Order: sequence, then C-alpha cells, then structure tokens
Amino acid sequence: MRKSRFTEAQIVNVLKELDAGRPAAELARKCGVHVNTLRLWRSKYGGLETSDLARLKELEAESSQMERIIARQALEIRAMSELIRKNGWGPQRVRKR
Repeated sequence: MRKSRFTEAQIVNVLKELDAGRPAAELARKCGVHVNTLRLWRSKYGGLETSDLARLKELEAESSQMERIIARQALEIRAMSELIRKNGWGPQRVRKR
C-alpha cells in the first residue's frame, strides 16, 4: 500500500478545518487531494485529536506484539502436545475387563 504524503497529525488538522465549516471542495483543492479522500480521512480519523493518534499507534504496536507472543505460545503448545502423544507420555487409558 502506498504511503500517504500526509502525516496523521496533518490529516487531523485538515479535518478540524473541515469541521470548522470550510467547504470540502476548497479544502481538498488546497491540500491537493480529492474530495473522496477527505471523506475517507473523516471515516478513519474523525473525532481524533493529535494526542489520541499517539496513543492509537502505541496500542497498535502493543497489540501486534501480543499477537506474536500468542502465536508463538500456541505453536509451542501444539508441538508439546504432539510430542506427548507421539511418545506415549500422556494419561494412560484404563482397560475395561
């Protein structure tokens, strides 16, 4: 995916101008983007402040780190259970007489 020319902080500032009542067509022309891009930005970043963006990035990084940890642990658990099953170290079955 192509990296945006605008940082999230710049996008939030553009959206604040849009919310202040500036016409979307004029604002889009000033920024050099299409009006639909402003709509996409509004759906993604609408209602956020600059401080919220920093917290959002921090949470996304933490979430991806947790997902990697969970995936690694699930892989280890699966490998251990296969090893136990393969070597017969699991619980013994009781034979019925």
